Amino acid sequence: MIQKKLPSLALSTLLLAAGPALADEAAQMALGKKLFNTATPACAVCHTLKDAGAEGAIGPVLDELQPDADRVTRAMRNGIGSMPSFKGTLSDAEIAAVALYVSRASRGK
Repeated sequence: MIQKKLPSLALSTLLLAAGPALADEAAQMALGKKLFNTATPACAVCHTLKDAGAEGAIGPVLDELQPDADRVTRAMRNGIGSMPSFKGTLSDAEIAAVALYVSRASRGK
């Protein structure tokens, strides 16, 4: 039986092309997790997020809220309720990393 090599070649090419993007996403996730626990003030002080080992009691439980990245970004830039804005203390890239991390970690992905 002759096997077709094209589908596996196409898949290999796709995986190679996605490699840098996946590595970049992993780096963003790691940065987001670090900032979640170390930003001033740390998100972990107020929010519960199982993946981060955070058991904050002031803000919403992120594992239950499961916000998408856009929602987290807006809250971090503008502040919401008693949560301060982080736009003066974190760069846009750092806010994006935290937003990606929270959105993925709260959904268990």
